[in-house]
Order: sequence, then structure tokens, then C-alpha cells
Amino acid sequence: MRFDDKTVFVTGGGSGIGRATAIGCAEEGAAVVVADVDRDAAEGTATAIEAADGEATARELDVRDAEALTEAIDATAEESGLDVLINNAGVSHPRSDMEDIEGETRDRVIDINTKGVWNGCRAAIPQFKAQGSGAIVNTASLAGLIGMPGGAAYSLSKGAVVNFTRAIAAELGSHGVRANAVCPGVVETPLVTGDRDPEEWEGLRDRMAGEYPLGRLGRPEDVANAIRFLASEEAAWITGHALVVDGGYSCS
Repeated sequence: MRFDDKTVFVTGGGSGIGRATAIGCAEEGAAVVVADVDRDAAEGTATAIEAADGEATARELDVRDAEALTEAIDATAEESGLDVLINNAGVSHPRSDMEDIEGETRDRVIDINTKGVWNGCRAAIPQFKAQGSGAIVNTASLAGLIGMPGGAAYSLSKGAVVNFTRAIAAELGSHGVRANAVCPGVVETPLVTGDRDPEEWEGLRDRMAGEYPLGRLGRPEDVANAIRFLASEEAAWITGHALVVDGGYSCS
């Protein structure tokens, strides 16, 4: 299997794309560390993995806390090694004109989406360099490539992730370490559905799905499959790439 005898560290692993990625990596043999700011969510994912005879550890972790993230990654490397880092934790914000987005909202989005990725990489890269191997996959967004009206702060944060990924890929290649990003379109996750009324969401989902050539929104597993590929040896000669996973939205 792709991840036999490998350890995969996933941030934002308690729900959505992170949960699907953690479960998928475990199904392919990985020992998975499920990190999430929501302890119950992290434990829920870990429990699901263990129920399927996989190996998982849950950690309550806020990616804005660089010291805590470094401690968690160092502990993982010491206990079981570290082969893959998936920086997936992220937040969005209500759609709004750029000038109406409060500074507090902007800062929260950037701190989690951008600085959180920085913190994760900063913690893991010394370990990867020392062992001469490792794979990093950062969850960016289609909004980081083409921009999202009403989502200026989100687009800013995810655009930064795309170019940061390219920068570290160029730095790390000579050390045997790869770094890539995924850029999803709209995926049905708690980040997207939020607190919407189910009937309201159903109507909105159907309208948005009509904008996608494949006729539906994404599922967490769609993006998780792409992440697992980029993290695996099947992608051994791919680095610095931003893989669009958007049901054809960007070409329509």
C-alpha cells in the first residue's frame, strides 16, 4: 500500500477534507496523527480509523500556536518518524466587499490559513532535511489562483499558500523533500455549509453545481484522493505544483 510504514501528520483532520485525507491515508497503511483545534473532532476521526483497524493518534492543536505545533511534530518524529505533512487546517469568512471586511476577520483568516501553513512547514522541515526525505501537501484553493469576489481575505491567504509552496519546493528539492498544493473548488464540508438551514443549502448547492461541468460540487474524498497522490511515491517527480481539483469550474 502507498503508506505502509509511514507516518502522516494532518492538520484540520477532524472534519471535511482533513478527515477524509486522514482516513484515506490510514486505509493505505499510514500511522496518522490527526490534529485539530476541536479535540472531539480529532478524536472522532482517530476513532473511525481505529475502528477500521488503522493506527491513529488525536491531538488538540491550534496551528496559530507555532510552539505547540513544533512540539507536536517533534514528538511525532521522535515516537514514530515523520514522512508526510498535510497542512489542511483552514477557515473562510462571510462573503463581503473587500472594504467591508474587518481587520480582525482578515487577520484570523491569514493567521490560520497562511501562518498555520508556515508554522507546520517550519516545524517539519528540519526533520525532513535531516532524514533526506519527506512530502508536504498544503491545502490552498481555487480562490488562490483565480480570486473569489466577496472573498478577498480568503483569496489573499490561499494565494499566499500557492506561492509559498512553490518557494519551499525550490528550496527543498536538493534535500529530497517535495512540496505541493491542492486547489479545490467548492467542496461540501462544514467550512462551506456552515450554519446554513438545510433547505437553504440544498437550493444553493444545486445552483452552484450548475456552474460546474461535471454537474456537482466536490466531495471531501475528491480532494483527499489528490492529496494522497501528491503525498505518495507515485508523485516522486512532482514538486512545486498546485493541483486544481474543481470539477472543471476553471475551464468553463
